[in-house]
Amino acid sequence: MNLSFYSGSVGAGAQQSKLDTIANNIANVNTVGYKSENAGFVDLLYSNINAPETQDSDLKVGSGVRYEKTDIKFMDGGLISTDNPLDFAIKGDGFFAVMDPADGEIRYTRDGSFKMSLQEDGEFYLATAKGDLVLSVDEEPIMMTEDQKSIDLETIGIFDFENKEGFLCVGDNLYVPVDKNGESYLKEDSSAVEKYLELSNVDLASEMNKLIEAQKAYQMTLRMVKTSEEIEETINNLR
Repeated sequence: MNLSFYSGSVGAGAQQSKLDTIANNIANVNTVGYKSENAGFVDLLYSNINAPETQDSDLKVGSGVRYEKTDIKFMDGGLISTDNPLDFAIKGDGFFAVMDPADGEIRYTRDGSFKMSLQEDGEFYLATAKGDLVLSVDEEPIMMTEDQKSIDLETIGIFDFENKEGFLCVGDNLYVPVDKNGESYLKEDSSAVEKYLELSNVDLASEMNKLIEAQKAYQMTLRMVKTSEEIEETINNLR
């Protein structure tokens, strides 16, 4: 296969993935607690020109790029005031820890739009809109009474990790740590702010710039494929 066809096609696929990431950021510009994502690429195999593969050469030709990962930007977003005493924002670094009552899995979020939820044991707990239970500083579900209107801010646990690279986004503004993130710890120098929510940290102007760049790059890769096709057609006509 002509290498230019391959480089152009994989380049177009990579730029399409980048466009999808940008589109997701723009779509969530007004989503509470959303953290923007950035597409990461790596070079594919390089080959020597006019030299054996086992011999190093200064003349090399690449075979395109590959979409490798999506980095999450955990920069703080702005705060917006609400009248709901069960809305919370985090001042500083860290996450709220929430537990799925079905399987006990603990996940992490910056979205503090909580509510009071009645569970199967007949008790009320502080929970997310999806129904996950918010954990206290002791990593236990926060119990409430039926007529309780607010939560002691010192009760709500805020947890962080030494390394947040590689966090898995599982949807609904929820993140799951991987092995290299290590164990969570209580972030004592951060605090919860009542009746506030954290806005998305998406910079719309920056995303629009990235969108234009990705569109231009996508067009160039398709033009490479088209030009390669025209060259092959010309060669075939000369035979």
